[in-house]
Amino acid sequence: MARLPELETPRLCIIPFNEQLLTERYVDWLNDPEVVRYSEQRHRHHDLAGCTAYFRSFENSPHYFCAILHKGTPEEHIGNISIAMDCANRVADISIMIGEKQYWGQSLGAEAWKCVMEELFVHQNIRKITAGTMAINHGMLAVMKRCGMEEEGRRKRQFLCDEQEVDMVMAAAFVHSLK
Repeated sequence: MARLPELETPRLCIIPFNEQLLTERYVDWLNDPEVVRYSEQRHRHHDLAGCTAYFRSFENSPHYFCAILHKGTPEEHIGNISIAMDCANRVADISIMIGEKQYWGQSLGAEAWKCVMEELFVHQNIRKITAGTMAINHGMLAVMKRCGMEEEGRRKRQFLCDEQEVDMVMAAAFVHSLK
């Protein structure tokens, strides 16, 4: 598995995901309709075996799968961030999930996102970072904007969410746009 170094922010540690993090609590996030409301994970039921297979799918790949830990007492696994690498074009596509709802609304997603962006631009020789989300996912849109990403396109009516057709917003940031 490709591994980012351990990263730190004032409130978070971002570490390579490991088997000790494969817990029932983690599986519960993926089966919570509120947590996965804007994620394609909402279409399936998750179990520990499936999560283990997903974790192992990163072995022998250039992609990264990281855990987001809150530096509380005790330190707590609150979410994950994954990076799909297009090494030939020096592009990375980031996705994130804060599974512990008690940490929502504290800008922790943006804190983790910006930290990972800086690592990719400064130390991993990435020139462009991309992401996509539903046009109604205001939290993720705010993360992307706060981290200097700009909308670069839309896929009209790409998703069905709560029986409504929803656009996919695609955003990007380039190495020179790092704030």
